[in-house]
Formats: sequence, structure tokens, C-alpha cells
Amino acid sequence: MKPLFDFLIKLCILSVILWAVIYWGIAPGSIDLHAVFIAWVMVFANTLAGYLLFEYAIDRESSVFTMVVFGGLVFRLLLLMALVALILVRNFVAVYDFVLSFFAFYCIYVIVEILGYQKKNKQKKNVA
Repeated sequence: MKPLFDFLIKLCILSVILWAVIYWGIAPGSIDLHAVFIAWVMVFANTLAGYLLFEYAIDRESSVFTMVVFGGLVFRLLLLMALVALILVRNFVAVYDFVLSFFAFYCIYVIVEILGYQKKNKQKKNVA
């Protein structure tokens, strides 16, 4: 369970840093914080779900691992695409701020997710 705790700590630290930069580093009123928050929640939940699926599947047989991790990836991406489409079509938030922040958060959090996978694999190899 230690890699999961480490991953959650890294996500929280990264989130605090990103929000500090957004809140204090950008001129007040220049962006829609509601749009940025919605993008952040979507990407944060996606990253957390991806890592939890990886944790679940890591000790399973190869076919189950592949189905859970890659099937989960496909499902998560389809869900994100549907949510983004819904938000953009319904104009729930400022489109430009939402899309830009969603893209930025997604790129950053995917890197953290991959690094979490690598750390978990390294720890599994060291135990074996």
C-alpha cells in the first residue's frame, strides 16, 4: 500500500503547487477559475482512477492485467471525451480557459501517473 500512499502524496503536492501558481501567478480576473477547477477535477479523478486500476491489476495474470489497464484506459478516455464534449456543447464554462487548463493538467498528470507505474514496477521487481 506504500506506493499508493506515495502516489497520493505526490498528487496532492503537485495539485497544491499548480493551484498556487494559478491563483497567485496569474492576474486576478484574467481566467475563469471555475473552468480551471472543473478541468482539474476531471484530470485528477482520471489519474487517480488509472493508478488504482493499475494497483488492482499489477498482481494479476497477464491477460487480466492487460484487460484492466488498457480497457480502463479506453473507458477513462471515452468518459473524459464525453464529459469534455458535454461541457463544451452546453457552454458550462469559459471554453478557452477550460480547454487550455484541461490540456495542461492532463499532460502534467499523465507524467505523474506513468512515474507512479514505473515506481510500482521497480518495487515489484526488487521484491521478487
